[in-house]
Amino acid sequence: MSLPPSPTSPLLALRAAILAYLATDATLARLMGGAFRLTEEPPRGAGPVYALFGDAEIRDESVDGARRHRHVLGLTVFARPGSTRSAVDVAERIADLLHDAPLSLAGHALVRLDLASIAVRRDPASGETRAVLNLGAITERLPA
Repeated sequence: MSLPPSPTSPLLALRAAILAYLATDATLARLMGGAFRLTEEPPRGAGPVYALFGDAEIRDESVDGARRHRHVLGLTVFARPGSTRSAVDVAERIADLLHDAPLSLAGHALVRLDLASIAVRRDPASGETRAVLNLGAITERLPA
């Protein structure tokens, strides 16, 4: 007897959809130095500009039998040394692209995706500028 496949994590489905959608934008790739770079971990041997998936939190928001999740998701853009603008330009492009984006999530539907904020910070240890996008989303598990 084989077990049915386990449902895809709503967080992983959302991240994969964001990654796939942003990867198609040539302007974003140009702003990142010629190649789109959004990853889970800092790219080895590559300098900024790149972006990382940051902290995330998911809460159950099920209602009327629908399995819904509320997400708080961060994306951090690392600037070129001496160029705050390089991080801000990438962060704003990502925000523009994700506004009303028709994201396709495996096993889930995107109910809503909002930009909560963009914060620009300088890391005290390295002096690097980082732009942090804070996103809010609601997803709903699709029936099997």
